[in-house]
Formats: sequence, structure tokens, C-alpha cells
Amino acid sequence: MPPKKNPANLNPLQLKTLTLLQEIARLENTPAEGEEGAFVITALPHAHGNHFHLGSAVVSGSDATGLNNGAVWTALQRKKMLVQEPGRAIITAEGMAYDTGLRDSILHRSDH
Repeated sequence: MPPKKNPANLNPLQLKTLTLLQEIARLENTPAEGEEGAFVITALPHAHGNHFHLGSAVVSGSDATGLNNGAVWTALQRKKMLVQEPGRAIITAEGMAYDTGLRDSILHRSDH
């Protein structure tokens, strides 16, 4: 039997949010102390107009509503993919390794 596509049963908003948090963690590239494969996130992007930039990618604001949704963050914590601390978040090794399948569809990159 092939592996389950979404083994943590994340809903679409949680999947989008995790995808964005993974990308933010990759860009910040600050490993978390004490957990191999985990990364610290210290700042979230700010939208201008209906989008924002993550490195060389552009993200639609409609794909990022979960970044400011406490229920989404709580669900990701409950599923051991995220740890919230004052002034920062830590995306766990499990959260970084989780394949949401959305990276190419919500992170729009220029072809030039």
C-alpha cells in the first residue's frame, strides 16, 4: 500500500500555513538548539496589497490567512510540527520534513 498523502490529516489551511512556515524557516536558516532538523522563525512576512514576498517567491495573501490564525497554530502545535515561544516559533524536524505537496502551487516564482 502506498504511503498516505497527508498522514497528519492537516486541513487545507493548515497545509498552506505549514508550507509557508517551512519556507520562512529555510530563508531564516536558524537551526533550533537541541533538536536536529528544527528551525527558528523570528519574523513573519507583511503583505502589501494582495501578496507578499518570501525570498524570490511571491505568495498570494489568500494563501497566507493561516499565518495570523491562532487556531491553525494551535493545531500545528498539537500535531508536533510547531512550538510557540515568546517572540519566536520553532518549526520542528517533523514539521520541516512534512510534505504538504503545496510548495510549487503557492510559492510563485518568476521564470527569469
